[in-house]
Amino acid sequence: MQYFDIKNILATLWSYQISHLEAWATLSGGLAVYLSAKEKAWSWILGLVNVVLAFYMFYQIQLYPDMFLQVFFFITNMVGFYLWKYPSEANSNTINERKIGVLANKEKIYGLVVLAICTSVMGFFSSNLHNYFPKVFSLPSAFPYLDSFTTVASIGATFLLMYKKIEAWWVWLGVDILSTYMYFIKDIKFYSCLYAVFCVVAVFAIISWNKTLIKESRVSIKQPF
Repeated sequence: MQYFDIKNILATLWSYQISHLEAWATLSGGLAVYLSAKEKAWSWILGLVNVVLAFYMFYQIQLYPDMFLQVFFFITNMVGFYLWKYPSEANSNTINERKIGVLANKEKIYGLVVLAICTSVMGFFSSNLHNYFPKVFSLPSAFPYLDSFTTVASIGATFLLMYKKIEAWWVWLGVDILSTYMYFIKDIKFYSCLYAVFCVVAVFAIISWNKTLIKESRVSIKQPF
């Protein structure tokens, strides 16, 4: 496991030391998100590699909510692949994969309420992890409430992405902006740069998926009953 130690340096870039773990987590995560924006179902499979690497990295830098989030991501990556690749006939697009959808207004309001409640609960729990389990978490959680917010929002965004809702990318954009700051402060700057790139990818996905949604809507209207 020494290879995956955060102190095992792969390269130095402008005086910043990049570990093997951070480098591979960054590259696999970047490619997986890009493929998601391009509506490629196999992005979920590549995401499994990123999840395992990120789990171990976050543990070493005391971002515990992010660490726990990777367990959730591991499961949802497998489910997401299935939902995208093998949708029901009613949810299929022209290439027999899941088509893009949108949330109802009441679903958006419900989501915001759940986000606020879960962030508060997780933030409190995270801030006390080192007191509850001192043998496992020897240091206090860094940014417990901010990290909890991005964790809860990421869970919501993942569910939205699994069901191919366009709102997923708006949530990801907010998460990516906050994560860029948080990871930079925690001195995993290469991984922080990845999330800065994710911001650009999210904007690209919003534009691209909107165009596809409009195109698919026109096609469905033209189809006879």
